[in-house]
Amino acid sequence: MTNIIENIREQIRNVVKKALAAATEKGLLPGIIIEDVFIETPKEKEHGDFSTNIAMVLAKQAKKAPVQIASVLIDNMDFTDTYIQRAECAGPGFINFFLGTTWLYDTLKIISREGDDYGRIDIGRGKKVMVEFVSANPTGPLHMGNARGGALGDCIASVLQAAGYDVTREYYVNDAGNQIEKFGISLEARYIQLLKGEDAVEFPEDGYQGEDIIDHMRDYIEEYGDRLLDADPETRRRELVNYALPRNLERIRKGLEAYGINYDVWFSEQSLYDSGEFDETIDYLKGKGLLYEKDGAQWFRATDFGAEKDEVMIRSNGIPTYYASDIAYHRNKFIKRGFDWVINLWGADHHGHVARMKAAVAAVGVDPARLDVVLFQLVRLFKNGEIARMSKRTGRAISLDDLLEEVGRDAARFFFNMKAAGSHLDFDLDLAVKQSNENPVYYVQYAHARICSMLRLLEGEGISVPPVEEVDLALLSTPEELELIKKLAEYPDEIRIAAQTLEPSRLTRYVTDVASLFHSFYTECRVKGEEERLMKARLLLVSATKTVIKNVLDILSINAPERM
Repeated sequence: MTNIIENIREQIRNVVKKALAAATEKGLLPGIIIEDVFIETPKEKEHGDFSTNIAMVLAKQAKKAPVQIASVLIDNMDFTDTYIQRAECAGPGFINFFLGTTWLYDTLKIISREGDDYGRIDIGRGKKVMVEFVSANPTGPLHMGNARGGALGDCIASVLQAAGYDVTREYYVNDAGNQIEKFGISLEARYIQLLKGEDAVEFPEDGYQGEDIIDHMRDYIEEYGDRLLDADPETRRRELVNYALPRNLERIRKGLEAYGINYDVWFSEQSLYDSGEFDETIDYLKGKGLLYEKDGAQWFRATDFGAEKDEVMIRSNGIPTYYASDIAYHRNKFIKRGFDWVINLWGADHHGHVARMKAAVAAVGVDPARLDVVLFQLVRLFKNGEIARMSKRTGRAISLDDLLEEVGRDAARFFFNMKAAGSHLDFDLDLAVKQSNENPVYYVQYAHARICSMLRLLEGEGISVPPVEEVDLALLSTPEELELIKKLAEYPDEIRIAAQTLEPSRLTRYVTDVASLFHSFYTECRVKGEEERLMKARLLLVSATKTVIKNVLDILSINAPERM
C-alpha cells in the first residue's frame, strides 16, 4: 500500500520546511509561518521531476524577491536520506527538484512485493461511502444513459475501494408513486387489448409504449388466462404490476451483472412507506417548522437552506412528490444507516435537483458537503459514421443489452470511462469492435496479452521472472526503460486523484499510456538473447508492467486476456 510519488512529495515538503527553518535561524530570512508546500509535476522534463512555487508564496512575508528566497532555500537544503539529487531555481522563482534513479528501482521492488495490491492506498481510512447509480425506473429496459451511468458509478466505487474506503453500491428501486401507477394502467390496457382486441380499450396517451409491456401481458395470459378480466381495475392493476415488476427487476439485475455490475443493496422506495420512515421524516420536518400549507398542499421551506424556491412535499390530493421520497431516502442513508459520504450519479438533465437535494440533506441535520452528485452527459452512438438510434435486431431504441451484444462488456465499460462524466460522449460502435491499435481497449488488452505470451515462451525455455533481490536494477538505464518505470510509479497517485475527483476516466488514459510506453520498450529493448543480468532486469520490468495493466483493468472490471 505504498504511494512512492506521495512519499517523494512528503520528502520535498520536509526538505523545504527544514531549509526555511535553517535559513531563519541564520537570519537569512525572517520568521515565516507556512501551512503547506504546493508541489507539482513540471510539464517539461528539463524543469525537473517536481517543482514548488513556495518562494513566490513567501515573497510578501519575507519582503524579498522570489528568486532571492529560492536561492537561500536551495543553499540550506539537505537531501540526506531522500531521493532528491539536486534543486535549481528557474523562471520567476520556481524551485525545481531533480531525482536520481533509485526511486524508479524502488518502484519495481514495491510492485514485486505488493503484486495484485499495488496501487491500493488508504486515504479513505475505512470511511463508509455509498455510491448510488443507475436506479432506473423498473418500468422498461435500460438505455444508453443507464449504460454510461452504470460504467461510471461502478468504476467510481472500485476506485474508492482501492483508495481505502468502505464502499456500498446501491440501486434505488422506484417501486412507488406515479410511475408505478402508470405502469399498472399500461399493463392493464395491453392485457385487455390482447384478450378483446385493440379497440376494446384505448391505450393511455402517457402510457408506457414499450414492446416489453406487451411481452409481459402475453406471458401472463399464457400462464393465467383471462382470470382478471372481471376483476375491479385496482385489483387487476395491482396483480399485473406484481407480476411484471419483479420480472423487469430481474431482467435489469441480469443485464447489469452481464455488464460487470453487482450491487450490495437493492433499496425499495416502497419500503420507506411500509416501514413508516416516510411518515417519520415528514413528522421530523414538521417538528422543525420546515413545512407549511398552501393551496391544500404541504410545502418544504427549501429556500431556508439555499434553494431557489420552496418545494411541494405532499400534493393537495394527498400523494407525496418524488422529492418527498428522496428526502426520506437520504435521511435513511445518512441517519439510519450511518454513511459518512453519499455519492449519487445522475444524468445532466437533473442538474437543477442538486441544490434542492443538498437543501433537503441540510434540513434533516446533515452537512450537505457529505453529499456529492456526479452529473454525466448524454451519449451519441455512431455506426458507419452515422448516428445510430435503433437496434437492427428489434427495431427499437438501442438498450444496454443491445450494446453488450454489439461490442461486448470490455469495450463498453472502457469507452464509457474514456471521458470525464461532464463531457458529451460519442461512442463509435465500429471502433469498439476493431482489432487494431486504433481501438484503445484492444490496444491495452493486446499489451497485456503480448506480455503473457512473452513470459510463456520464456517459461517454456526454463527462464522465469527472477526474485527482485536477485536482479541488478541499475542495468535498466535506457530512456524507454526509465520512462516506463516512471509511468508505473504513478499508478497509486492516479488512484488517489481519481478518488478525490471522482473521475475514473483518468485510469483509462493512464493504462493507455502504460501500454504505449510498453510497446515502445518492446520495440527498442530486447529481453530474450540479452546478457543474462540485463535479461533478468528487463524480465522483471515486463512482469511489473503486466501487474499494473491487470490491476487497472481489474478496477475497471475489464478482462485482462492472456491470449489474443
